[in-house]
Amino acid sequence: MSFTVTYYCPHCETLVELERDEYLADKAVTPYPLEGWEYATPEEAYEDADGVELVCGDSDAPSVTFKPKGWIPGEASGADDGGGGADSGDAASDESDEDSQIGCGRAFYLSYVKYADGEELDPRRPSEFVDIGGDGRTGPRSPSGPSGPGGFWS
Repeated sequence: MSFTVTYYCPHCETLVELERDEYLADKAVTPYPLEGWEYATPEEAYEDADGVELVCGDSDAPSVTFKPKGWIPGEASGADDGGGGADSGDAASDESDEDSQIGCGRAFYLSYVKYADGEELDPRRPSEFVDIGGDGRTGPRSPSGPSGPGGFWS
């Protein structure tokens, strides 16, 4: 069974509706791909991949729908007509074409939860500790400073 899930584009907050199988568990929506995850496009069999690569506002797949930022369910889609009719002219139709374009055109990634040996994989890399100058010194080699009670002027 499939259902529609809604996500935000992390770049411009455009709403994206994706129809997908209910057994898939979401991990994250990020502006970059997670290391080790393999992504499919909405036109491919993305249920078998580790996630979906989406381009904001650009998809011919029937399972993807884009809604403008601030869209509220139940309201008419698109820009406010403002009562313009046949007298509106070419300038108004050019403006409505610009307004009707949804999304920023940038790629973002929906990642599913991924398991290995029964454990959920964490996409974050573990911290790497670096040992700098392993000879045990805590300060510079020299100079150690002025010698004697008078310092430089003795």
